[in-house]
Amino acid sequence: MADAEAPILDPLVERYLRGLRVEGGLSINTIESYRRDLMKLQEFAARHGLGMCDPIPPSLVTSFLALLRRGSLGASSVARLLSTLRGWFRFLVRERIVETNPLRDLAARRRAVALPKTLTKQEVVRLLDMPAGSSLEERRDRAMLELLYASGLRVSELTGLDVSQLDLSGGFLRIAGKGAKERIVPMGEAARGLVADYLTHVRPLLMKGRSSGKVFVSRRGRALTRQAFWKLLRQRARRAGIMKRISPHMLRHSFATHLLEGGADLRAVQTMLGHADIATTQIYTYVERSRLKQVHQRYFPRQTRKKISGAGS
Repeated sequence: MADAEAPILDPLVERYLRGLRVEGGLSINTIESYRRDLMKLQEFAARHGLGMCDPIPPSLVTSFLALLRRGSLGASSVARLLSTLRGWFRFLVRERIVETNPLRDLAARRRAVALPKTLTKQEVVRLLDMPAGSSLEERRDRAMLELLYASGLRVSELTGLDVSQLDLSGGFLRIAGKGAKERIVPMGEAARGLVADYLTHVRPLLMKGRSSGKVFVSRRGRALTRQAFWKLLRQRARRAGIMKRISPHMLRHSFATHLLEGGADLRAVQTMLGHADIATTQIYTYVERSRLKQVHQRYFPRQTRKKISGAGS
């Protein structure tokens, strides 16, 4: 028996996605996520006798989102899908295919902001300044950790870093991030010193005459994998007495949060992180506000509103 044919996405949707890929510079993975989201909408609309180019009433979009929330889709996935829908409906209005955006007046259901998990500045110091052992791997690992925190790289960008992307004399990295968009990221003096020492005294001994363009390599002369870096990070964190469930992305979050706490400009942080949308970077301002609120609640002496005796007499 022949397999059922896979559903075909509306040609206009495919045109829209091509535009995002070519003009927006979005990655293939991001486009595929958008495609799956819009296929869900197409299938839901078809069950109600509507096509992707038909005006969809706000009540139907609300029902669609409610259905997804009741299903197996997590809150972050629903939020991403809602973002996909907003873009699609804006496109339809811009192309004058429909007159109104059904999400325009739809009050976005506010959900608790999932604040990124970070390390405190004291924890970062303990992690990075813990004395390195004499082994080649420990000297390499310390350089990697210092560079990761100093530049806010994604772990894939760190493990995939090529020697050609380093400018030690200028003190910056040239990173090809998501959507093949290049950005320039400073690395700081501490990271620059450790990386320079690693390249001069450690990497040649790990390579043993072999050839590789990657900066951080194993004893086999191969690029260190993301999984290997996760493992070494967690081992080092335990040795530093950090009990949090640490991840490479936590150092990226810490990089951004600590910059903003120090007064850095949000746009500058956005550029260094490689975020296409500043709204993605703004999540770190919530972390800063949340921490300030905690400090205020802990140290301000008049937290509880007290009844003033004799008031109103």
